[in-house]
Amino acid sequence: MPDRSTMLFDFSDASAHADWRNVDDVVMGGVSESALATRSAETAAFEGRVSLERGGGFASIRSPEGQHDLSGFDGLLVRARGDGHRYKLTVYTDDARRVSYRFPFIAEDDWADYFAPFEALTPMIRGRAAPDAPPFDPAAVTTVGFLIGDKQAGPFRLELRWIKAVSQP
Repeated sequence: MPDRSTMLFDFSDASAHADWRNVDDVVMGGVSESALATRSAETAAFEGRVSLERGGGFASIRSPEGQHDLSGFDGLLVRARGDGHRYKLTVYTDDARRVSYRFPFIAEDDWADYFAPFEALTPMIRGRAAPDAPPFDPAAVTTVGFLIGDKQAGPFRLELRWIKAVSQP
């Protein structure tokens, strides 16, 4: 599949994801909960419960801020397995503090690789499309994460092995 790749996050190393943080709907009065926790020697899991109470309805996690120059790559490849829910890979850049660039995928219960081409990332601000947002700049990536929303109330679990930047042959 990929012609060239570089590892961004390896979830087999618990110290590599210890500083990830959750950003749930409690920031706007909701009561959803999530965390990224080590689940095995090879994986971590984004898990919790989404609640629609008090106008809520989303849970998310984000990597610590850093500088990731991904120019020369075509997208991100995530090895994951889930629970059949629809998740979104989220990417933030220097130029777009409030904008998240998102790629949706349905995480099935078997391990799979989910490819998010940079050209398919959709700019969003607070859950709404942002057509006037600056174009995605792969040279200015600062944060990567995952989000569950879309009125998918109840428990969820997305198990993660790694995230790589890849170029296609």
